[in-house]
Amino acid sequence: MADQITQQQVNQTAWAACDTFRGVVDAGQYKDYILVMLFLKYISDLWNDHVETYKKQFGGDDDRIRRRLERERFILPQGASFYDLYERRNEANIGELINVALEAIEDKNRTKLEGVFRNIDFNSEANLGKVKDRNRRLKHLLEDFAKPAMDLRPSRVTEDIIGECYIYLISRFASDAGKKAGEFYTPTPVSRLLVKLASPKPGDTICDPACGSGSLLIQAAQEVGSENYALFGQESNGATWALARMNMFLHSKDAARIEWCDTLNSPALIEGDHLIRFDVVVANPPFSLDKWGAEHAGSDQYKRFWRGIPPKSKGDYGFITHMIEIAKRHSGRVAVVVPHGALFRGGAEGAIRKALIEENLLDAIIGLPANLFTSTGIPVAILVFDRSREQGGKNEARKDVLFVDASKEFTPGKTQNVMDEDHIAKVLEAYRNRAEVAKFSHKASLEEIAGNDFNLNIPRYVDTFEAEEEIDVAAVQKEIARIEAELAEVRVKMASYLRELGVDA
Repeated sequence: MADQITQQQVNQTAWAACDTFRGVVDAGQYKDYILVMLFLKYISDLWNDHVETYKKQFGGDDDRIRRRLERERFILPQGASFYDLYERRNEANIGELINVALEAIEDKNRTKLEGVFRNIDFNSEANLGKVKDRNRRLKHLLEDFAKPAMDLRPSRVTEDIIGECYIYLISRFASDAGKKAGEFYTPTPVSRLLVKLASPKPGDTICDPACGSGSLLIQAAQEVGSENYALFGQESNGATWALARMNMFLHSKDAARIEWCDTLNSPALIEGDHLIRFDVVVANPPFSLDKWGAEHAGSDQYKRFWRGIPPKSKGDYGFITHMIEIAKRHSGRVAVVVPHGALFRGGAEGAIRKALIEENLLDAIIGLPANLFTSTGIPVAILVFDRSREQGGKNEARKDVLFVDASKEFTPGKTQNVMDEDHIAKVLEAYRNRAEVAKFSHKASLEEIAGNDFNLNIPRYVDTFEAEEEIDVAAVQKEIARIEAELAEVRVKMASYLRELGVDA
């Protein structure tokens, strides 16, 4: 197995391929080209590997080979593989040829790949430059992915390595994309904490209604500990939706249902005339989304906003409400990342927050450190809702909310702070035990929260004030006197030395 390649080799080679675009094409755009090329290389190597296997197995029996190939996860049409394009990398219309190949692959795999490549144009002058520059960049891209370290045959690379490379690239793109990163990526430590708080179990249906590139869903699937689950997602950005679909395939989550839609205005995860309900709902939705659709919320056909309509300039409670409404009655679990403003803003948001608390749905609030995200430096919080707390659920007797102040649980980084495993474990221990820990967590009764006018600002409940050490004034005065006496001695000695040297002091 000396031919095996490592995760690091694949990651480094794939990231180096980005040099073709870096500084010329915006990171929010060039990620699409890199990730599509990784996907194309993967299915091409998979196809070639299986062709060789079938040839050895069936010899010259072309009919049997063809029948086997027709049952592959992805059908690769003749002339549309990565290697066909690599051979034609010097063609004057290479961008167009890549588009044609992707269209042919999509056409042959319509049930899985329909629409996946439609938002990604390899012949775009706006994104990739004029013909000469565009051709040069695409040629270099094909050559980078043809390097030995990017030989992704199953005999050399496990699917785990390919899937992890995809997520690695997305995380690196997030660093380059800055504020735009929030559209497609949640930092891994935040994802890990979020899904552990939601605690998906074998047999669960899991949904992310603002799934971005799908990494949070992958994290949730890994948390289950078995293959017995079903994944669902919705994403409004077409190119990001395509990345999520490819992410699922590269992690062997072919059955995942990822819909391209506006979750708040036209949700697509529906059955008949109602929304599908799930065991676990997790999300890192856009913070305080402006123009989210408040003008249509009053006539929402699914009646999601019966507690009140969030303000048109802040969609936080639009997503929170949607997530609670699609969680299964009496059992569904919800974990969502929100800006701190959602904890205390008044008006319509205050009224919705009050209703959710009075319904006994809010289970916990975890305040996270600042600067965890590439897209914003502000501190955020995770809200955990548990529908088993409502009347008729197994936890209906639980009448408190756990507040956790994890704002100091991080390791400083060069550009971002990071929550390590120990930090995450400390939060989870407090949550699972519903523990009162001095200056870290507090279990507040509903009466206490009502007494604070349903304001959930964490410092109202978790006292993190550190009293300054009491100063012994007499001791300080004594120390000052001692230092002044020593200083007087030093001055006398210094004057003596200066006289000996003939220097006029």
